[in-house]
Amino acid sequence: MTNNPSLLSRRELLSRAGGGAGMLALAALLSDEGLLTSTSAADTSAKGASDPKLNPLAPRVAHFPAKAKSVIWLFMNGGPSQVDTWDYKPTLEKLDGKPLEGFDKNTGFFTANVGPVMKSPFKFAQHGKCGAWVSEIFPKMAEHVDDMAFMYSCYTGSNNHSPALFMMNTGTTRMGFPCVGSWVTYGLGSESQNLPAFIAMTDPLGRGLPKGYSQNWGAGFVPSVYQGTWLRPSGDPIDNLYRPADMNDAQQRAQLDLLARLNRHALAKTPHEEELAARIESFELAYRMQIAAPDAIDITKEPEHIHKLYGIGDKRCDHVAKQCLMARRLVERGVRFVQIYSGGMENERSWDGHSNIKENHTQFAGETDTPIGGLLADLRQRGLLDSTLVIWGGEFGRLPIVQTGGTGRDHNPHAFTFWLAGGGAKGGTLYGATDEIGHKAVENRVHVNDLHATILHLLGLDHLKLTYRLNGRDFRLTDVAGRVVKEVVS
Repeated sequence: MTNNPSLLSRRELLSRAGGGAGMLALAALLSDEGLLTSTSAADTSAKGASDPKLNPLAPRVAHFPAKAKSVIWLFMNGGPSQVDTWDYKPTLEKLDGKPLEGFDKNTGFFTANVGPVMKSPFKFAQHGKCGAWVSEIFPKMAEHVDDMAFMYSCYTGSNNHSPALFMMNTGTTRMGFPCVGSWVTYGLGSESQNLPAFIAMTDPLGRGLPKGYSQNWGAGFVPSVYQGTWLRPSGDPIDNLYRPADMNDAQQRAQLDLLARLNRHALAKTPHEEELAARIESFELAYRMQIAAPDAIDITKEPEHIHKLYGIGDKRCDHVAKQCLMARRLVERGVRFVQIYSGGMENERSWDGHSNIKENHTQFAGETDTPIGGLLADLRQRGLLDSTLVIWGGEFGRLPIVQTGGTGRDHNPHAFTFWLAGGGAKGGTLYGATDEIGHKAVENRVHVNDLHATILHLLGLDHLKLTYRLNGRDFRLTDVAGRVVKEVVS
């Protein structure tokens, strides 16, 4: 028998082909029974999900038990103003119209448009047993403050949208790194083998994608199977979701089987080629999705009272309402991570209220308040809130001063508010504080790395252990920083 793979006898060729087909069949049977995941699950407790080859998205064991099994991240794209939403600052009224002494004009993005202190145009009131102050623009979300863990003292390192978006999504201001959803699915896999593990939804009103585009839900340098699947805002939500009209199921299955055999043969020669393993799984997942995905995203099957709860049919918020209801249907079918972006590309097309904060935030709060309030209520009544971590926030906050030339506010990386609900978050928690005008986080400050460490912790993942080796270095979402904010964990 020759050792040169390019010189095979006829008998050897038949032997290898026959044995390989048998092993493929055996592997498929074992995989269906879940017998191929136990070893890799044990291995991933220390290093994440670098070992599984036959199914990179198979569910895996977390580092420690946790309540949260899935995430719905409600991303308020553009940077909502903390002092006009959740962080009530009555001192702004006293100082309204006065210059902010010692202010660094380079804090915001428009350094030549620095005006005096501006009070909030909105009224605030306390809600819930926790007494959280909430702006009048959020009447529905205000009903759920006792389920929310507020972090008022968040801060970041960039005052520009693209790097700030990358920071919030990937833990670094540079492009090319895995986002939070990719790290989560890399570490935990997916409970659903018929739907993507990670789904991203963006503004459906023609206002564009968030700055940085698909890299906000990209996998960076981890295998591409962990990247987010973007649902198109209009038309077919996913490319090739439906089988070609001139092909039946048997023909398509035969094509995929042949392709899988060829790819697995190549993978056997280069077992460390993880992108090839991801490609194999992507073909199989696409096939299974043709049946599962249309049903999962078909909200017409929901009863009328659920549509009303989310605000479907209300022209002001119908688009976000449909996305939030879709998110609930996806997580209850085992999708691990769903991210919904409110707002699109340019200033007034998102929460980026440079010219008129009252008009801007009234509009986008109107688009999101009822749908998010409905989502929280629906998750709770279905028993899903305990296992679903809901996240609300943007890439940074806004300044307590007016941007000259209008009645809006410029970017503020020094202070903004996030809240977490469900999934092990400690409801009714009011954590951290900004100064008396909401300019800077001063008490129990929470960096983006800390936020990420806390999100991973709620999912049972140790941010220090969830690593990926690249070019001789172990990378992680929180880089060389990050601490778990245990005060917001139940």
